[in-house]
Amino acid sequence: MFQSMNTTTSALTAQRLRMDVISSNMANVDSTRGTYNAETGKWDPYKRKAVVLQANEGSFSNYLNSAVSNRSAAEQGVRITKIVEDEITPNKLIYDPEHPDADQDGYVQMPNVDPLREMVDLMSATRSYEANVTVFNASKGMLMKALEIGK
Repeated sequence: MFQSMNTTTSALTAQRLRMDVISSNMANVDSTRGTYNAETGKWDPYKRKAVVLQANEGSFSNYLNSAVSNRSAAEQGVRITKIVEDEITPNKLIYDPEHPDADQDGYVQMPNVDPLREMVDLMSATRSYEANVTVFNASKGMLMKALEIGK
């Protein structure tokens, strides 16, 4: 009975985490010291992070067992598999010989975070979150109407 709400809450949780990771990316757009590289003995710039989502699908045996025992089907929705660093997009090089992290040529490696891309991702996550809130409220409304039928 509450399966649609469980599915929607998994999506709400995933979108909230996406918004948190995007906020972290925006906060570190100028962080030249993101992680310490023990091999070189120097600081590496912050790397953009992204959330990897996957459909939360059950196996065939889960569906078969739930059908045989008259239980609800395996839980649906979305799950967060991991948070990955963007290794593909290169760091930006900015000429600033006065910066403490400048190399011998005067260039500073800045994070690979593009504020425009982050804002687009944030808008997408926000819209998805709002859509899932609408679905949750609709499910709640239908359950309330079903309860009123029994009166």
